[in-house]
Amino acid sequence: MFLFHGLLMREKKILIVDDDSVNLKILTNILDNNDYSIIQASGGLEAVKMAKNFHPDLIILDIVMPDIDGGEVANILKNDPSTKNIPIIFLSSLIKKEEEKYSSKRDGIYLMSKPYNRDELIRITRQQLFVGGQIAKEEGKKNVSYL
Repeated sequence: MFLFHGLLMREKKILIVDDDSVNLKILTNILDNNDYSIIQASGGLEAVKMAKNFHPDLIILDIVMPDIDGGEVANILKNDPSTKNIPIIFLSSLIKKEEEKYSSKRDGIYLMSKPYNRDELIRITRQQLFVGGQIAKEEGKKNVSYL
């Protein structure tokens, strides 16, 4: 099941993926109140489909899910030309706070541990949306034709 929040009025779309409905609701409330359009998915396969159909500007992705895990979702999306530039925030209790520093700003992958700080989540979300915009600009420069 997926839901849309504020999709018509807002510029940036965020796909939130978590099999825990409480986590989905909390994340949606935080980000919806910060003027992002929210798309929700409750599993990995659904997330892949939603990302390919709706091309969100950012994906917030849990790791442990019942169908396919977040790592596999990221692998599928990063190997698809239509979704490879979408930044991903892995948000999971499997990630330790000290592991966050190993996030790759260049690849648009960020690791964030649960529990998380609301203000930190908003800051990282903004940062990753900016990173995604930069990646898209660089890809656009590579694909420019000067005919």
